[in-house]
Amino acid sequence: MAQWTTAVPVAAVVLLVLTWGRDLPGAVVALMTLVLAGAVLAAVHHAEVVAHRVGEPFGSLVLAVAVTIIEVALIVTLMADGGDKSSTLARDTVFAAVMITCNGVVGLSLLAASLRHRTAVFNPEGTGAALATVATLATLSLVLPTFTTSKPGPEFSTVQLTFAALSSLVLYGLFIATLTVRHRDYFLPVTRQGRAITAEDHADAPSARTALISLGLLGLALIGVVGLAKGVSPTIEEGVDAAGLHHAVVGVIIALLVLLPETIAALRSARRDRVQTSLNLALGSSMASIGLTIPAVALASVWLPGPLVLGLGPVHMVLLALTVVVASLTVVPGRATPLQGGVHLVLFAAYLELAINP
Repeated sequence: MAQWTTAVPVAAVVLLVLTWGRDLPGAVVALMTLVLAGAVLAAVHHAEVVAHRVGEPFGSLVLAVAVTIIEVALIVTLMADGGDKSSTLARDTVFAAVMITCNGVVGLSLLAASLRHRTAVFNPEGTGAALATVATLATLSLVLPTFTTSKPGPEFSTVQLTFAALSSLVLYGLFIATLTVRHRDYFLPVTRQGRAITAEDHADAPSARTALISLGLLGLALIGVVGLAKGVSPTIEEGVDAAGLHHAVVGVIIALLVLLPETIAALRSARRDRVQTSLNLALGSSMASIGLTIPAVALASVWLPGPLVLGLGPVHMVLLALTVVVASLTVVPGRATPLQGGVHLVLFAAYLELAINP
């Protein structure tokens, strides 16, 4: 195991402890940014070690769930500190995760694989099941609150929020059972001839001890990534305000930083012609972001001050609907060309442009 991949996660957590909640000079922010970048690369390395040990699709699940759990903790912490200002934080963060993963990560993965191998091949059964779950979760949690009438504004009533939280947990649990137990073969990478690639097709797996060490260092690296992203956020906010950009851009930048480990891991898998692994990471992260965030903020709303706004506006609902339709057409054939990757990236660019110029 490379020495830097051990030192950087530890350094990231130490730096996080030393700087948490303090006003920081520019030099320290620059150092935090460098360590943040190193922690991202270290997280990808350790995620790949763990994935090699446990095999697919468990490997992509480990990284997606680990990032999301830490992200949820950060959201709840920020909501507790922010009062009314943070009423839309959960909605904006979850929607940003959906757009980044379903358009940004999917588009980059399909483009990278198809440019290198002519076409990107994957299993439409597993990918379609994951996409259907993401679409259902996003609609139930982010679209319906805009149209309900039990409470004024784009908010759920207590009963509706409880139903959305329980539905999210049930659907995510069903997906995990499908992914890991009943239909694991639907989520394995496939060859050009459609044969699932199993553990026998890979090199020798690392030892259990090495994998456990990497799992612990992966946790430290992800804590460092999310915590340092939060630490540099005041500087990002100042830069966004100075540039005259909409405040929602801050949330987009933070989400991009937090999801960077999964993005790099997905790109590496795509370049190795393991597109199914890339799609597992992208859609699994999107699903985990909704399926874990909504129940967590629903529970936290019992003691958190201020309202909990979950409903999307008209522009974002259009982007979500277009994303679901385009992704469905991408998934059905089980293979994709650079065109499909480009379409998803244009949708992602539209989301970024509208975040900057709403």
